[in-house]
Amino acid sequence: MANWDDVIGQSDAVSLLRDAAADRGGEAHGAMTHAWLITGPPGSGRSNLAYAFAAALLSRDPDGDPVTAAQVDARTHPDLTVLATPNVIIKIDEVRELVRSSQFSPAVGRYRVMVIEDADRMAERTSNVLLKALEEPPERTVWVLCAPSEADLIPTIRSRVRAIRLRVPDVAEVAELIVRRDGVDAELAERAARQAQSHVGMAHRLATDAGARARRDETLTAALGIRSVSDAVLAAARMLAIAGDDAKAYTEQRDAEEREHALRSLGVEPGQTLPPALRSQIRGLEEDQKRRATRSLRDGLDRILVDLLSLYRDIIMLQLGRSETIINRELSAALTAAGSESTPAATMATMDAIQQARQRIEGNVAPALALEAMLVTAIR
Repeated sequence: MANWDDVIGQSDAVSLLRDAAADRGGEAHGAMTHAWLITGPPGSGRSNLAYAFAAALLSRDPDGDPVTAAQVDARTHPDLTVLATPNVIIKIDEVRELVRSSQFSPAVGRYRVMVIEDADRMAERTSNVLLKALEEPPERTVWVLCAPSEADLIPTIRSRVRAIRLRVPDVAEVAELIVRRDGVDAELAERAARQAQSHVGMAHRLATDAGARARRDETLTAALGIRSVSDAVLAAARMLAIAGDDAKAYTEQRDAEEREHALRSLGVEPGQTLPPALRSQIRGLEEDQKRRATRSLRDGLDRILVDLLSLYRDIIMLQLGRSETIINRELSAALTAAGSESTPAATMATMDAIQQARQRIEGNVAPALALEAMLVTAIR
């Protein structure tokens, strides 16, 4: 089942969707339906499963065929439409355009597949535009929505989709995927999968990017070294800078590739002066990239806070005598020392402060202030 190889730890979901892809007008006991909602925690493989399902639907084989799979991976299949936004919310005009294109008949495949990543980023007014398309779907159009949980969507949409819930895969399963797909050694793959807490995308990045591993280690070391308010303020500034470096490293190469591809598609050679008539298109691309950079910075801050949660989770595990369950084994000596300098109650207070900082940053509180307030509770 090559089409489903990158979907790990979700055998029940894969079986269900494979049966649906094999359904020919009800032969699989009504397994197929026009709208699906794939939910699960970050890193559980929601988008991987959505695109594997899309490839199966668009091909003649429920396991997919290599040509269709390659087109889906490149997002170039004529019957596949994807809505993935780098912004905080999905714009209503984007959903309107998606709904309009969903009315077209399939060009080459059995279905027209509409995938919405991060469907939880739709405001209620935007969701109502999508709702109309789900209530009266064309015969050969299939919607696949992805979101962290069903509660992130309005009830009327939830009532019109078939939900599939994913679980967090095991560390060993993620490590095996990283070894097979990225060709790294087993020890590095296990470390990356463990430190990413089974988040598939983050494990891939930690396993293949030495800079990402170094930035993570620096963040945790800075948190363990906080002894005063001034240390907390300096650590907050450094973490903000690390998040910026991480976001820049993540977006810089992608932005350059997008610009090069856009110029090539417009017929502009490398180094050639951009004609005035084309400047508005490139300016629009640059504005989208700036919005994505803002989102990437916020995502980078959230990754730092998740890593800090794993750090203080390890500390409280050591305080409770559960050393076999720690995530950051490479810092075991420093974790033991930190645990001896505080109580489990103090560690829990720090973890609560980290969760509160995540909520504050999501609510547009200045990141530096949110980090400083959180790190003050980490003073040992």
